[in-house]
Amino acid sequence: MSFIPDTTTLIQFAIATVILAITPGPDMTLFVSRTLSHGRATGFASMAGALCGTLVHTTLVVVGISALIVASPMSFLALKIFGAGYLVFLAWQAITRGSAFSPEKKTEPEISLFRAWAAGLGVNLLNPKIILFFMTFLPQFVSAHDPNAPGKLFFLGAMFVVLSIPVTAPMVFAAEKFSAAMKTSPRVTRVVDYLFAGVFSAFALKILTAEAK
Repeated sequence: MSFIPDTTTLIQFAIATVILAITPGPDMTLFVSRTLSHGRATGFASMAGALCGTLVHTTLVVVGISALIVASPMSFLALKIFGAGYLVFLAWQAITRGSAFSPEKKTEPEISLFRAWAAGLGVNLLNPKIILFFMTFLPQFVSAHDPNAPGKLFFLGAMFVVLSIPVTAPMVFAAEKFSAAMKTSPRVTRVVDYLFAGVFSAFALKILTAEAK
């Protein structure tokens, strides 16, 4: 099959993908926090949204839209502002609506799986660092003169998603067990809320300082 890269390329890409998958980022912070607040299903929905965003980024790289966004200073600035603003919004939610697993917050409305999925997708798509990453990462494994380059890029994007699942899924299961242990500790719960708010804010600042290269 012409769209499958050679074995050496696949091994190199797999190693790089696993390393990147375990690197903390806004996506990981989101689905872990959603698991802590609303359970395993919501956490997996957020994770699925982020992985769908990966496929969208792969498509954008193949058709060249990502390059156009980064090449336009105004478009890139707008993307940074929206992305950072969304993370600040999530940080605010963590503080004002966190602790959904606290005993006194049983009346907290549940987040639908679609909303959780959409949040994961939004965090992924609005992160300019991910656009820059896919623009520079994927092309390294495909020759620009390869007539099958588009197919290989799509294959590698799908491979990135498949390999990321067994790496990130255990984090959701671990977060679920952690949330069960925290239900009787409101004070610790609030500390976690502020911790996630701080992490989201830090990633927002990091996004604002991203530069197109």
